[in-house]
Amino acid sequence: MGDPPLRPRSLFLAGLAASYLAAFASLYVQIPGLYGRDGILPARRVLRLSGKGLWEQLWDFPTLLWLGPYLGLDTELGMELLCLLGVVASLGAMVFEPLRDSLVYALLRVLYLSLYQVGQVFLYFQWDSLLLEAGFLAVLVAPLRLLQWGSPAWRPHDSVTFWLVRWLLFRLMFASGVVKLTSRCPTWWGLTALTYHYETQCIPTPGAWLAHQLPLWVQKLSVVATYVIEVAVPLLFFAPVRRLRLFAFYSQVLLQVLIILTGNYNFFNMLTIALAASLLDEEHVGRWLGHGKRKQASAWPPSLWSLLGTLTELSTYGLLLYWTIQCFGLEINWEKKQLDSKVG
Repeated sequence: MGDPPLRPRSLFLAGLAASYLAAFASLYVQIPGLYGRDGILPARRVLRLSGKGLWEQLWDFPTLLWLGPYLGLDTELGMELLCLLGVVASLGAMVFEPLRDSLVYALLRVLYLSLYQVGQVFLYFQWDSLLLEAGFLAVLVAPLRLLQWGSPAWRPHDSVTFWLVRWLLFRLMFASGVVKLTSRCPTWWGLTALTYHYETQCIPTPGAWLAHQLPLWVQKLSVVATYVIEVAVPLLFFAPVRRLRLFAFYSQVLLQVLIILTGNYNFFNMLTIALAASLLDEEHVGRWLGHGKRKQASAWPPSLWSLLGTLTELSTYGLLLYWTIQCFGLEINWEKKQLDSKVG
């Protein structure tokens, strides 16, 4: 498969480090209230000594917090120490590219897994599991610079491992769309879910209030767009045409940015955007940085492959539009100046 795309890989690793930073920092300030001696779910109750040896405890219940008694730390202080170590390591990896190393990401995953094991229901959300899985892939994707020791024969990981990040993104987005349908929730089937979502989510933002004031037809169209981006567009992650993959990337980023503006889900959406970096290529990221190649004048007549690529791209957009209109029965009511749907 050749060498991996270095810039997109570095972008993914930096985004993952930022997600780790948000996860550790936000958890640190909540530890006393959630897991302290007088907290809601004291973590010390999870780590009850059973008379087993240290290695057996680590094997049965892997968490570095078992080392607390040997270091003179109780469980609460141990959790705070792990969070602080995670903040330092993730901040370093986010800012300094040489620290985006496989060993650093292995450390970050071990630290967060140690906290996850005692986090109980407060760390059993979808994004916590996603962070652990993405963190495991980062260990495979990141290069081993810290063990290079100046060897000129060193090579980074191959690009096969980076495809696993794209596969994780596909599973996340496709499942997010399908589960809305399989839940048989009448609001999602009736395209009215967003008329309730903004005011009933856990932590709405000021943007959520503004979005809640939008007309009903805009809310329904937004649900339709959500289905398209989460169910249909993820199939383009593996498209052979480069522009289709870029279209899929910007569609995912648009959805995540809108969610960020209307709701606080901590690092979840930032992590999803980081995963979407797997859809990019070296040339496109280079253009962002001002290092892209100058575009040569198009040859005429165009080559057969160029013509087929353009036809495939236009056909895909047309099929997406046709599928959306037919599936949701979209019609424009010119008299009422609104968009109607037979489904909703």
